[in-house]
Amino acid sequence: MTVLKPPFSDAKAKGPPRLPPLTLYTPEKVAEHTPCTLHFNILPPELACQLFYTMMDLSTDWKPNKWWLFDRVVESPHVTSFFAREDVEGSSQLYAAAAMSWYNGRRTDPPQKFPAPMEEACRIVEQIVNAEMKKRKRYPLEWGGDSGWRANVAASNRYAGGQESVGWHSDQLTNLGPYPTIASLSLGVRRNFSLREVVPSDEKETRHPRTFNVSLPHNSLTIMHASCQERFKHSIPPQSSIDIYRPAFPPGPGRDIQEYNSRINITFRFYRPDFASDKNPKCKCGIPMILRPDMKNRNGDAVNKYWWTCYAGAQTDGKGCDMWQVMDMKKEGRGPTIGEM
Repeated sequence: MTVLKPPFSDAKAKGPPRLPPLTLYTPEKVAEHTPCTLHFNILPPELACQLFYTMMDLSTDWKPNKWWLFDRVVESPHVTSFFAREDVEGSSQLYAAAAMSWYNGRRTDPPQKFPAPMEEACRIVEQIVNAEMKKRKRYPLEWGGDSGWRANVAASNRYAGGQESVGWHSDQLTNLGPYPTIASLSLGVRRNFSLREVVPSDEKETRHPRTFNVSLPHNSLTIMHASCQERFKHSIPPQSSIDIYRPAFPPGPGRDIQEYNSRINITFRFYRPDFASDKNPKCKCGIPMILRPDMKNRNGDAVNKYWWTCYAGAQTDGKGCDMWQVMDMKKEGRGPTIGEM
C-alpha cells in the first residue's frame, strides 16, 4: 500500500481553510449570509401562472446574447429579452434611452413594453422592495429621489431544461448606478441560484470565498439589495436533474395545461435618470462605456472607486480601445443621492 498510496502527512495546509458550498434553505439564512432577501409566493397564484404562460409564449422569439471572447463569437446558454415600462414618471425619456442603449458593446433592438400580467406583478414587487429597503442600511451613492424604487425596465431570461445556465457575473452598473437594488422573480421550474463573494485583495491571505446556493421555486422573489453587485457575483449553474413544473391554473380557453421544463426569470430594475445612456461617456470607439465597481479594493461592503471602461471588444471582432476613466459623481453631475439628503 505504501507503493500505491503515499504516506499520510500531518503537515498543515498553507493558507486559510476552503469552506464547502452552503445551501441556504430559508429566507432567514439567505439574509444572514448574503445581501439578499428571499420571498415565497409573492404573487396571487393565478397571476403567477398567467405571467408564466405569457412569458413562455413571448420567449419563442427571444435570442441568446452574443459576444466576442478570445477571437471567437460565443453565445449565452439561454435566451433573453428586454422590456421597458411606459407608465412611470419620465416614461417617454426612459423608454427612448432604453431603446438606444447598448448591450455587450452593440446597439439593442427597441425593447418591448411590459405585457399586462408583468405590469400587475411589477406593482406588487415594488411594494415588497420598498418595504424591505426601509429596513436596511442605505449607502451614500444610492439614488435619493423622492419617488423611491420604481421598476422601469426588466430583463427576462428563459432556462430550458437543467443544462441551460449563466456563469458567474455581477450585473453591469452602466444605467443602474452605484449600489442598485434588483428584484428577481422566478417562475416555473425550480432552479438553484448561486452567490459567491469577491474577497478584497487585502483579505485573500485570511479567507477564501464561499459559495451559497439558494433553491428558487415557482413564484419566488429574490431581492439583491444594495452592495450585492459590488461584493458578490451570482450564477444559475447547470443541474443534472430538475422537477417538471405543473401549473395549477389553465392557460386560457382552448389550451390544455402542459408540463414544462423551463424557468422564467424576470429581473425588475430601476434605470436611474442620472445614469441615462445620453449622460454616460463614450470611449475612443464611439461606443458608450460601461460602469464597473472596484470589487477587489473595497473597504468591507463599501466600494471606494468605480470606473468607466471600453466594452467594444465584446462585439467589434474582439477589438476595443484601452480607454478608461474613474467615475466622478460630482463632476459628471450625478444625483441626487442618499448622501446628499
